[in-house]
Amino acid sequence: MTGEARPRIATGRLWAGGGATALVAALTAVVVFVVAHGIFGVPVLAPVERGVWDSIGAAVYAGGAAAAALAATALLHLLLICTPRAMSFFTGITLLLTAIAVVVPVSLDADSGTRLVTAAGNLFVGLVITGTLSGVARAAVRAPG
Repeated sequence: MTGEARPRIATGRLWAGGGATALVAALTAVVVFVVAHGIFGVPVLAPVERGVWDSIGAAVYAGGAAAAALAATALLHLLLICTPRAMSFFTGITLLLTAIAVVVPVSLDADSGTRLVTAAGNLFVGLVITGTLSGVARAAVRAPG
């Protein structure tokens, strides 16, 4: 052990920010859904059962976005506890997961408008989660001392 002091994490603040991020992500997903489905008449895709993809409702899409934000908060907490340069790892991991969420719908056998709107929505939600939680981490981590 090198005797390095580790930063202190305000756990309550981190998870409160994670909960607020989940709400923001859910509302972002609702906006994506309303714009895609309500204005342009293009459905949003999600997996419904083993390998089958179908259009979904706003509540399911929003719930998935909220769940993703809470999972990202758990990842962030783990990285803050266990890794050096946690924010670099967090940003890299969440951006790669966002890229996967963008590429998967584009690769499916569905209407091109549906694939593209789902990919764009997933990109928007992923960037909102990554950016918001990055700010939460800055507020929740205190210098050692």
